[in-house]
Formats: sequence, C-alpha cells, structure tokens
Amino acid sequence: MDIKPKSNNLFGIMVLYDMHTDFLYRALDGIEQKDAMQRLDTKANHIAWITGSMVSGRYFLAKSFGIDLVSSTGELFKDNRGIVDDANYPELNAFKEDWRKISPVLKDALLKADDEKLDGQFKMPGMEMTLFDMISFTTYREANCIGQIALWRRLLGYQGMNYM
Repeated sequence: MDIKPKSNNLFGIMVLYDMHTDFLYRALDGIEQKDAMQRLDTKANHIAWITGSMVSGRYFLAKSFGIDLVSSTGELFKDNRGIVDDANYPELNAFKEDWRKISPVLKDALLKADDEKLDGQFKMPGMEMTLFDMISFTTYREANCIGQIALWRRLLGYQGMNYM
C-alpha cells in the first residue's frame, strides 16, 4: 500500500479510507434488494439506509474540498435525514455506483490536503469543528456502518463478511 498524504496527520485515516472503500463492496456482496430493506420487526436502520448514509457522507465531505459531484441516490439522505419509514430506497447497485464515483475523487483531495486546510473550520448546523475532526468522525462512522451491515448479513442468513 503506497499512501503518501501531504499531511502526515492523514496517513492512518487514508489507510482506513482504502479499507472502507473496499469493505463496503464486500459487506454488500450477494445481498438481495428485498433483504436490504429488512428491519426484522425493529426500528433499526436497514442495509439500504446504512449504505446510503455512508455514500452521502462521502459526498458531503467532498464538498469541503470544492468537489461538486452529486449523488444519484442522495435525496433521501439530504441534511443528514434519518431513516424514513416506508420510503422506497434506491437499489444497492445505485449506491455502489455512487461510491465508485466519489471515492477516488475524494481520496485524491484528501491526499492533497495540507495541515492548513485540515485545521480550517467545518461548520454544520449546531456544530463547529476542524475539517480534520470531521474527516476523523466520518472515518469512524464508516467503520461503524460497515460493522452494522456485517451484522445484518448474519441476521438475514447470509455468510459472514469476507475481509480478504
């Protein structure tokens, strides 16, 4: 793995970024659309929502770098909206395509980010933090979401997630 970010602060995050980029595909491997919408009589977020929120997170973060790509699946996730009961979520393949589109572009921006950029303020309604803090949070959240999808795989009767 040859990762050389401009800021040394991003090295570990970039390793995880590459892992998460691949792991989402692995977590979703073989999941049927009907199962992606299952909540098993709970209020838990289903696989489609979890996946869409991850995709939305990368597009949202990309805007901080002036990347103005638009997700084809993002409307249900606008303004960090939670799961909508009875909504018709996009197909997993649409989420994968959006992930494929944003991941290399955002990775390039992250690799080029210097400490001055990372120390800049990142504003969200009700919150203010540095861009580095937001990148760190997004990275943590992606790992959490992949773990949730991996658990859903087992709950829905699929084989465990393959990490190799």
